[in-house]
Order: sequence, then C-alpha cells, then structure tokens
Amino acid sequence: PSGELARSVGEGLRSAFYAKHPQLPPLPCLQITGIWYVKAMVANKNLPLEKRPKKVSPLTVTALEGGDLEASFTFLKKDQCHEKGIVMERVGDPGKYIAKGGKKHIYLQELPVKDHYIILGECQHDERTFHMGKLLGRSLDVNVEALEEFRK
Repeated sequence: PSGELARSVGEGLRSAFYAKHPQLPPLPCLQITGIWYVKAMVANKNLPLEKRPKKVSPLTVTALEGGDLEASFTFLKKDQCHEKGIVMERVGDPGKYIAKGGKKHIYLQELPVKDHYIILGECQHDERTFHMGKLLGRSLDVNVEALEEFRK
C-alpha cells in the first residue's frame, strides 16, 4: 500500500513538472538518452549480406521535443567512416516510434537487467519486410543475464 501511495505521488509530481515544462520529453525518453553499446544483434534472413554490419560503433541517443528521439552512429562503408542519424517520432504507447515517414517502425524495451535495452526495428524495402533487433548496454562489459533476456 505505501508503495502505491509513493507511486501515485511520484506520478502526480511528474505530471505537474511536465505541465510546467512541456518542452521536455517524458521521463522514459530521458532514461534512454546517452551513449549505448550494441552487445548483440539479430536480423531476419531477408537482410542482404552487404547490409549486415561487420562492426558497429556506439549509438548516441538524444531527446528531442515532444518525446521524439534522435539516434546517431558511425558505420564503415568501402573503408570510410560515415555518420548517420535517424529521428524517431514517438507514436502512441511509450517505447513506440516511427521513422522515415512511417516506413520504419521502432520499438524500445527496457530490460529488467540494469542499464540494458532492446531496440527492435521493422521496415519495408522493395516489397520485403526487414526485422532487426539489438541488445544495447551502457558499458562494453558482457552481461550474461541481459543476453539471456535478449534471446527470449
């Protein structure tokens, strides 16, 4: 019971804070911001071999107005580094985003393992649907428990 009261008070305070500061993204958005390391990645078989990354850089997530996010990263293509950013527009439920005019659907899920998230992406390209999942962590250290959660 006291936990419910504390949670209700906390939610009330959070609502009041965001009513006075509407330009700030909601709290779940702030928890995902910062630098993340890709610990594991899976993709469906439809992903062309040349599109599968061999090495990945850390992912930097920045909060934008209205709960939107921007993710930026660097990748290697033809022996040259390229920087890419993607704006994820928040839609509906927390953790659901779209990008590229709705062609890409992105889902963020916080894991019960501290400092770990799963990011799932789905996009249509040339009448094929691509699915990709990434396990993200705040450090480079391997966390067996997080890997097990990701495999589920």
